[in-house]
This record gives sequence, C-alpha cells and structure tokens, in this order.
Amino acid sequence: MTPRLLFAALGLVALTLPAHADGEVQKLITAADKARLDKYGETRKALEEAKAGNPSEVEQLDGLLAKPIVAFSDKDLTGNWKCRTIKAGGISPLVIYGWFKCKVTDDGSGWRLTKISGSQRTTGRFFDDGEKRSIYLGSFSVNDDKAKPYGSGPESDQVGYAFRNSATEWRIEFPAPYYESKLDIMEFKR
Repeated sequence: MTPRLLFAALGLVALTLPAHADGEVQKLITAADKARLDKYGETRKALEEAKAGNPSEVEQLDGLLAKPIVAFSDKDLTGNWKCRTIKAGGISPLVIYGWFKCKVTDDGSGWRLTKISGSQRTTGRFFDDGEKRSIYLGSFSVNDDKAKPYGSGPESDQVGYAFRNSATEWRIEFPAPYYESKLDIMEFKR
C-alpha cells in the first residue's frame, strides 16, 4: 500500500472511532481550541457585559442560564431541534437571533450536530466530558458553503461545552468565537 493510501485508510478509521471520554477529543482538538476551553471561566465574564443589552433579551438570557444542568446519559439528543444563537460581549453587549433548524444524528461514533438553516451554520460532533458536560468540536460556515473539516484554522474551527437542561432543552457555550462576540451560546429546544 502506498503511503498516501495508507494515510487515507488510517484517516477513515479515525473518523469511525467512538466519541467517548477515552482521550479521543484530546487527540483531535487544536492547541488554539484547547486554550479557549482552558479560559472558559474567564470568557464567561462576557455575560456581565450582556447585562447592558436590551432588557427583554437580558431576561431571556438570565432565564436560560438559571435552568438546572442535568445529565446527558439518560436522554438521546438525536432528531430535529429549533436552535438560536446568543452573542454576549464584543461588538454589542447582547444579541439574540431568531430560531432556525438544527439536527442531531448518531452515526455510530456519537452525536453529530448540523445547523441546517440560517446564514451562519455549524457542523460537528460531541465528545463525553463527564456526566453533565460534553465537548463540541465543529466547523463554522456561511449559507450553503461547504463546511471545512475541523482543524482547518481559527476562522472555521469551533469549540464549546454542551449542557443539557431538560429532555427538551440544551445549549452549547462557545468561548471566544472568531467573529463578533466574546461568548456565543447556541440554545436548542423541541
């Protein structure tokens, strides 16, 4: 087998491995995204800046953040979801976008997310990070542009922590996104 074919075959094997807390995420995550997760607590200070936003949007954000965090283990996230992005800090104190369509699938290696409507898209997968938190590694794209593979660079790479609030609600918090804000929160509801 030529080195090029061997490398491609190994790449396919790596894509089919299970997404469990076995250290796989540590092998895939970029140094820049690891640094963003390491500064997650500090980045969440953008929520204080958000308090200067529109009072009705601040109330919505506060309501979301007040919800309890529950375990992922007893629920399946697969299926269709409505989703919206909340941007805290940065260009504006707080911006809450309207609802769009997202879908979670399970390809045998774990949950995969695709935002399927709206101009700003994401696609990626989740990795276990304890009972009540998962790590999301994804790729940002615009409109119907094809998403680049994760690891393609800071303009498209996304990293975040996912938290479940109930059987019908969960969110991903993206520290230090490349564009516009200091913290993005993608909220999901059924």
